[in-house]
Amino acid sequence: MCIPALMLPHTNVDTAQIIVVVAFFAAALTFFEYVSVYPGLVEFRDAPPFNRIRFLALFLMIFVMSTAIDAQYEPDTFNRFVGALSETVARALDMPYSPVRLFLLALPDYSSPTHIEAVRTAVGTSYFITIIMLVYFVISMRLHNWPLDKGTFNVWVNLPTFDPTAGGDVVERLRRDSWFNVALGFLLPFLIPAGIKLISMNISVITLENPHALIWTVTAWAFLPVSLFMRGIAMGRVATMIEAKRRAQEGGGFAPA
Repeated sequence: MCIPALMLPHTNVDTAQIIVVVAFFAAALTFFEYVSVYPGLVEFRDAPPFNRIRFLALFLMIFVMSTAIDAQYEPDTFNRFVGALSETVARALDMPYSPVRLFLLALPDYSSPTHIEAVRTAVGTSYFITIIMLVYFVISMRLHNWPLDKGTFNVWVNLPTFDPTAGGDVVERLRRDSWFNVALGFLLPFLIPAGIKLISMNISVITLENPHALIWTVTAWAFLPVSLFMRGIAMGRVATMIEAKRRAQEGGGFAPA
C-alpha cells in the first residue's frame, strides 16, 4: 500500500501520512485475523497458499506499475528495464475485444499518446500478472491436493461468511456460489471499463492522469476479478471435497477428494 507513495516523486506529504496510517491499520487487522482461533473476515486463512498468492499478485502489480511509472521521472537501468518489459507484455495483450483494449477505449478521446501508452503498460502488465497467479493457483491446487495438503480443512474458519445452516444442500450452495464468483470474475474486466466510460460521459471525466489514481484504479480492475475467480475455484474444490466425503461415508469406504 505504501509502495507508490514511497517510490513515486512529488507525493503530497499529507497523502503519504494518510497512506501510512491506513497501511498500519490494515497490517494490524491482518495480524489479529491470523493469530485468532475463531473465524473473522479473511477467507481461507488456514488454507495456504490461497491468500499468499493473492498478496503476491497484489504486491507485484503495484510494484511493477510504480517502477514503470517511476522510469518517466527518474530513469535508471532497473526501472527502464521493467518499463520496457512491461510495455512489451502490454502490447502483446492489446488486441481487439481484449480487456486491455476495452480499458483503453474508456479513456477520453483527447488523451495524449504518452498517457495512453502509460495506461496500456499498467493495464497489460497487471492483467498478465493476474493470469500467471491464477494459473499458478490452479496448478498448485492440483499438485498438492489443496486444501487437504496440511491435513484437515475447517469450513467454519476458512469460510466465515458461508452459513451451512442457512438452508438447502451445502454442496449445491457451494457450487452455485462457485459458478457465480467465476462468472463475475470473468465479466468484471469487461464491465469496469464500461462503467468508467459511463461515468465519464454522464458525471465526471475520468482521465487517470494522476499516477496514484492510475495505479490504484488499475489494481482494483485487475485484482478484484482474479480474487473472485480464485474464490470460485476454491469453493468448487470444497464442494467436491464434501461430496467425496459423503460418498465415502455412504459406501463405508474412503473416496479421495
